[in-house]
Amino acid sequence: MRALVILLMLPLQAFALSPAAEEFMRITRELEPMQCQKRQLRRQIVMADAEQRAADSRKLREDFERLDRDPKTSKLEKRLAELQNSINKDDLPEINRQHVEAFYRCE
Repeated sequence: MRALVILLMLPLQAFALSPAAEEFMRITRELEPMQCQKRQLRRQIVMADAEQRAADSRKLREDFERLDRDPKTSKLEKRLAELQNSINKDDLPEINRQHVEAFYRCE
C-alpha cells in the first residue's frame, strides 16, 4: 500500500510547475481578455488599411493605443518579462498549452 502511494505521488511531483511558472500563468490568464481584444483590433486595423478606410483605421489604432497605455496592464506585462528568465524548460510545455488554449478561446 505504501509503495502504491509513493508511486502515485511521483508523477504528480514530476508535473509540478515552478513558482515562477505558476505566477507567469496566473498573470497570463489575467491578461487574456485584453490580449484577445488587442489581437482582434490588429486584425481590424489590417483590414481597414487594406480596404483603404483611413478613418476606421485611425480610430482602431487609437483604441489599440488606449489598451496599450493601461497602467495595470503595463505593470503586469513588465512582471511577465521579469518572470521569463526564471521559468524552467520543464515548465514550457504547460505554458505553451495555456497559450494555445487562450488563442483558440479568442477566436
